[in-house]
Amino acid sequence: MARRRIVLGPTYAALLEVGEWREIPGCPGRSLLPGVRQASPRDLLGERATITRHEVEGAPDPVHVAAVRGGGLISYEKAEGWVHTLNTPEGFLRKLAELGIAQPAP
Repeated sequence: MARRRIVLGPTYAALLEVGEWREIPGCPGRSLLPGVRQASPRDLLGERATITRHEVEGAPDPVHVAAVRGGGLISYEKAEGWVHTLNTPEGFLRKLAELGIAQPAP
């Protein structure tokens, strides 16, 4: 019998292990990853992750969004590098609504 290979997608818990996330003051359920400016969302999430790119009035830079099990990643593509935010489900939905971006499928 052939072995089946199971590839698990990214999760909130796995992303927490990437670095030292810091809570964003006044934004419950949202954390910032300082010092990781060169890593893209693809670098953090892997090749199989679904990441969407948005240009919205509420953000001066392109916004990259990915739903993950347990929350979501919102990354801002700035000229000087990436700014990544990790979000609980509540923080993710709140920020997406604020930006006017529809919730992506996990």
